[in-house]
Amino acid sequence: MRGSAERSGFALTSVSTSICGIRWEDHDRGASSACRDTRLGTVSGIDATASNSGPLLQAALERLRLEGAIFFRSELTEPFEFESVPLALADALHPGAQRLILFHIVARGSCWVAVEDGVRHWARQGDVIVLPYGDRYVMGGEASAHCVSIHALLDPLPWEVMPLLRHGGGGARTDIVCGYLHSEDPLFDPAMRALPPVFVVRLSAGAAAGWVQASIAYSLEEAAPPTNKSKSLISTRLPELVLIEVLRVHLATAPAADHGWIAALRDPVLAPALSLLHHAPARRWTVADLASGAAVSRSLLDARFRQVLGRSPIRYLTEWRMHLAEDLLATTDSAVVTVARRVGYDSEDAFSRAFKRERGLSPSHWRAARSTPLRAGEP
Repeated sequence: MRGSAERSGFALTSVSTSICGIRWEDHDRGASSACRDTRLGTVSGIDATASNSGPLLQAALERLRLEGAIFFRSELTEPFEFESVPLALADALHPGAQRLILFHIVARGSCWVAVEDGVRHWARQGDVIVLPYGDRYVMGGEASAHCVSIHALLDPLPWEVMPLLRHGGGGARTDIVCGYLHSEDPLFDPAMRALPPVFVVRLSAGAAAGWVQASIAYSLEEAAPPTNKSKSLISTRLPELVLIEVLRVHLATAPAADHGWIAALRDPVLAPALSLLHHAPARRWTVADLASGAAVSRSLLDARFRQVLGRSPIRYLTEWRMHLAEDLLATTDSAVVTVARRVGYDSEDAFSRAFKRERGLSPSHWRAARSTPLRAGEP
């Protein structure tokens, strides 16, 4: 194994002229019966062209106050595995910060990422991995490898030039562009956990994917500083633009996404109830339980859900469970029965009926429709 942090030696003339110059070649994973992971094609719910994200959601996302940077890139070669604790860097990256949003753009190859629960979420070329609360995570490749700390592979902050981290055993290569953001918005409050601790999104062709390509292009520029130190306004906004588009796609299947969902996280009645639901979606919630937890009456809670979110508390819970189930089905190899239990169903049959009622397909058929055939023998 080898690992080093080096300065980038690649050069592109500028972000604006190099967006169209990046060519992402197909890089499917090889199937291996010996490995537990099924290597599903990774799509978070719906892609950007099909999401029909409405104007309220878009406007709410654009109002988010975000600050951050694309701050390093990695060339990882099989086998590789490392762990990272992003919050350990929070104060150095953003003085005074106690929270951090991290994202990884997979520019080439494939990898998996897992947080505390150990479930591996697979990502391939073109996907964006998001850790909205900066939780400790492990990233690895197809083959097993000794896990090392990423902090031992990088020079201490601050960085005047964006470092290039090279690590691994010299096999098939995976390139990652890494960025971070900071926000005090309730959407990124680790106490509320409105979002999953890790999720993977694929952006379809168009303007959204263009921001991803621009981020890759910037990271390849010779002696490029982290984007927050760039003299280019568009470069400084790249992390913000990428995250907004990724959230728009991810939240397209969230309940009430275009009916004030983000605003509800600031509502004094709804916020505590939503926090309870999001923390424990598998619990057998009743309106009385939620009202007690939010310290309001059942009638007030029910009325507020219907007024702001357009659905009852239990209907919202059902839709949130389906949203979480989609993410697990699309990005992990968890069995359907395991997904069922994680989102609150005692049996696979009950979950399958509920999922088909909501999405029009059984969980297994929904997963199969979104999987990407793999060509054996390819890296």
